[in-house]
Amino acid sequence: MCLGIPGKIVAVSPKEHMAEIETFGIRQRISTLLVGEVAVGEYVMVHTGYAIEKVNVAEALERIRLWEELLAHEGVFNEVPRSGDRPGTD
Repeated sequence: MCLGIPGKIVAVSPKEHMAEIETFGIRQRISTLLVGEVAVGEYVMVHTGYAIEKVNVAEALERIRLWEELLAHEGVFNEVPRSGDRPGTD
């Protein structure tokens, strides 16, 4: 089993098969080689620096909500910036 984190695509470098995502206010450069072409505004599941699955907005937001719930339960959410990944919060 792998652990994937949802991320919103904020920049794309198609020739390099790379993109920049944002999750919980943190930006990270990832490989898109496994999922093919992506566009700014789309969501992907990320594991160890690779996009492993494209997900629709509703599914991504539900997964983000679940992560926020888990982190809050574990008492670490106060250390993690709240997600800016929701539509209309850019």
